[in-house]
Amino acid sequence: MARFPRGFDTDAAFEHLARRDRKLGAWMRRMGPIPADPRWRKSFDPVDALARAILYQQLSGKAAATIVSRVEAAIDSDRFHCDTLARCDDAAIRACGVSGNKLLALRDLARREADGEIPDLRRMASMDDDAIIDALVPVRGIGRWTVEMMLMFRLGRPDVLPVDDLGIRKGAQAVDRLDEMLKPKALAERGEKWGPYRTYASLYLWRIADAANDAKVATRRSQD
Repeated sequence: MARFPRGFDTDAAFEHLARRDRKLGAWMRRMGPIPADPRWRKSFDPVDALARAILYQQLSGKAAATIVSRVEAAIDSDRFHCDTLARCDDAAIRACGVSGNKLLALRDLARREADGEIPDLRRMASMDDDAIIDALVPVRGIGRWTVEMMLMFRLGRPDVLPVDDLGIRKGAQAVDRLDEMLKPKALAERGEKWGPYRTYASLYLWRIADAANDAKVATRRSQD
């Protein structure tokens, strides 16, 4: 059975991308190497991470953090899973500031965990990226982008390109000096040159988008 390690050699990724793509490589050399993310080596609970991603959706970081802390207090735990979420009824969770749709998503996530549908970290180690996406996107409130963020920032998978992400598209537009952003399909084709390190290319594309927009605050991702 294949095993998928967490993390990858960022030095090798830098050299590969800089050699394969002259335009991207110029940006990369100007910005310098991006080090490996320490979260790639840390254990985490996928259910807890998904629950937090649900709670953070469509909210500022500060507002979401406040709601998360209220829910943690209500369930008397800093870990979200089926057992802890079951400690509170719907009214109690709604009272924490959780919307009706997010409550339904949390309940669906908990039910699927209880039924064994959510792979744990050990199972994910033997699953490829597409298999993990297929396992998690049926959860209410969890889309492909959310799973891609987990693959990149928590599992350290090396070859993920979130073609629907606005920052990624803006970064690619800046690299190629295009008048308009590439559509997702065209970006996927453009990104074939970046394999097998499309995750590392994505990290640069986000930074390039921020630099191109002269952003003072980097864009937060769901797994930050």
